Amino acid sequence: MRLAHINLVARDAGALAGFYIDVLKCEPLREPRMLSGEKVSRGNGLSNCEIYAIWLKFPELERPFLEIHEHKVTHDRDQPRVNEPGFGHLSFQMDDISAALSDIIQAGGVQIGEITDFGTPEKPFLIAYARDPEGNVLELEQVSTRVASL
Repeated sequence: MRLAHINLVARDAGALAGFYIDVLKCEPLREPRMLSGEKVSRGNGLSNCEIYAIWLKFPELERPFLEIHEHKVTHDRDQPRVNEPGFGHLSFQMDDISAALSDIIQAGGVQIGEITDFGTPEKPFLIAYARDPEGNVLELEQVSTRVASL
């Protein structure tokens, strides 16, 4: 068994996909598609379901991929918190956590908490949490031998 994909349900799939492509360097895996019909509704249990689906490849990784869905009918919810049960976050490793946070904020996301070093002086391991423009939680990781100024 292996993990096939990770799904995010978006308010605006195109805009959210653009964020993951521009800021977190994901790449389109196929052309976006509209999913609908009896099979789709039977499979997910939602009658008359229509879904705009975008698949993105994570940087340097073929599988799993990121699947972004925009349903014709959605139910609003509060933004997830870091400590809520269920899906927690997507985690990305990068060379420059400060630059990534800046890019996320410029693209409409927000930072949660502070950049924190969980490593040692010899081997820093920086982490930070942020939200994408739709409020999904991201964990950013920077493993390096040299810490950029926080």
